[in-house]
Amino acid sequence: MDNQYLCPHCRGHLRVGDFIIFRIRNNRREKGLLLLHPEVGNYSSIKHPKFHFEEGERIDFYCPICMQNLDAAMDENLVHVLMIDPDGNEQEIYFSRIAGEKSTYQVSPEGVKATGEHSHRYTHFKMSDELIQYLNT
Repeated sequence: MDNQYLCPHCRGHLRVGDFIIFRIRNNRREKGLLLLHPEVGNYSSIKHPKFHFEEGERIDFYCPICMQNLDAAMDENLVHVLMIDPDGNEQEIYFSRIAGEKSTYQVSPEGVKATGEHSHRYTHFKMSDELIQYLNT
């Protein structure tokens, strides 16, 4: 699993070792770092034990390099980053910024791969995938 993750703004590398690193902020405007597993669909994470957020809380994600907000333009509940696979192919990754919600979308020219038990909540990816399938026929 040698996927690299980049900020869509500065194209800085977000992956260090076995984690993708984000600067985050909770609803109380407290700041911290969040480390996510780099495997798409693996929702394990690490944060400081004193940094808290509640299930269902919307967490703000920022690039730790350029400090730009990583909100997806298409939906305020999604975070957007870029992924470069081992073959050098760039794909867009979108995932939920709602604490406890498991929704991830891997978007490439071949289509959309949705993972997570809550991925049905963001229907624009289903419509986009159907359009890609239609255009490829």
